[in-house]
Amino acid sequence: MLIPVLLSIVIIFEGILLVMAFRHMKALTANKQPEATSLLAGEMARMERVLKEEFQINRQETAKSARDTREELISFLRTFRDTISQTMTDIAGLQKNQLESFSGRIDTMSKAINENLEKIRQVLEVRIKELQEDNSRKLEQMRATVDEKLQSTLEKRLSESFQVVSGRLEEVHKGLGEMRTLAANVGDLKRVLGEVKPRGILGELQLGALLEQMLSPEQYARNVIVIPGSRNVVEYAIKLPGKEEEGKPVWLPVDSKFPLKVYEELLDAYQGADPVLIEEKSKVLEATILSCAKDIHDKYIQLPHTTNFAIMFLPVEGLFAEVVRRPGFIETLQRQYKIVITGPTTLAALLNSLQLGFRTLAIEKRSSEVFSLLGAVKSEFEKFGEVLKRAQEKIRKAGDDIDELVGRRTRQIQRKLKDVHELPAPESKLLLGEAGDNEDNGDNGDDETEESS
Repeated sequence: MLIPVLLSIVIIFEGILLVMAFRHMKALTANKQPEATSLLAGEMARMERVLKEEFQINRQETAKSARDTREELISFLRTFRDTISQTMTDIAGLQKNQLESFSGRIDTMSKAINENLEKIRQVLEVRIKELQEDNSRKLEQMRATVDEKLQSTLEKRLSESFQVVSGRLEEVHKGLGEMRTLAANVGDLKRVLGEVKPRGILGELQLGALLEQMLSPEQYARNVIVIPGSRNVVEYAIKLPGKEEEGKPVWLPVDSKFPLKVYEELLDAYQGADPVLIEEKSKVLEATILSCAKDIHDKYIQLPHTTNFAIMFLPVEGLFAEVVRRPGFIETLQRQYKIVITGPTTLAALLNSLQLGFRTLAIEKRSSEVFSLLGAVKSEFEKFGEVLKRAQEKIRKAGDDIDELVGRRTRQIQRKLKDVHELPAPESKLLLGEAGDNEDNGDNGDDETEESS
């Protein structure tokens, strides 16, 4: 910054000298031309010396100023470096302290949480133990009460009935456990085999994954010949209940179609924004879907072995949306070829609805078994009630007989002793003491008298 200022001052000073020399030369031109020329030459030489001296002084001052500036800059950079280094050291120490403090807090919180969890576990163990003991006591009381009031024959019949019920429930539970194990094994096998599938059957893999997630293994099948005598194998088919007298399922064919090349060409046409090409590729896509629908209809639909419709699965939502958005196209597929188009989302919803239907059907079948079992239990309890009623009648009759016997005997004794006078207390005690040994014989005599009367 100092050098440009000095240069500006020198240039201004040189201009002033030139102006003065020009004026002086102009004044002397008219009088003395040779003298003016020599004077101008001397003045120019003097100005050159002055300028050289000034430039030399400026260079020295500039060099000194640059040297001082470098030294100051070096000193500043050294100080800045030391300051930065110290600051980084302080920051590192502060971060270390903060991390140590945070680690200590985390350890404290972990210990507190573990202690609280241990206390909760101990309390839960105590409560569960108390609840188990209370349940055991109540069950023991109930068992003792039932054992006291039920007769041996009734207890035997009830135990037999409950054994039958327990056996059947155990068989059902065992069968369900075996089916779950089989379903898990089949799912694991599918996942293992699915890892080596090529990319070309992406739709089939996605369809199989959806069916495996939404349905149990016994509710669908893979690679099925749905029409007897045919060689056409559908990828997947859902088992629907058929007529009970035949015992055969009705198949709902589900086939995956993925015209990837046609769909990519249509997407390229959309990106190119060419209406003519878009219309052409759209017609090609429609023709391809119609051809796939006709193929499914001709190969896999035949009443009564299958339903009167089949499902075409499109594994890409974009392709499904492209097909659905065409006016009247879905209705044409359903009317001409009995084909229902689904994508991943719509197929999941459809399978969910079918799963609800399967559960409802299973509940209806099991409800008939439960009602039959309850009917058998009801019959046993009706017999139990009849036996209790008969026992109650016998007990009541025995009580009536005892009341009648006691009352009649008391009246007979009072009649016999009506004319007998009372003895004094000592004599009665003496007489009763002597007659104590013959009390049983006297009772037998009274019984005979009662029978004769």
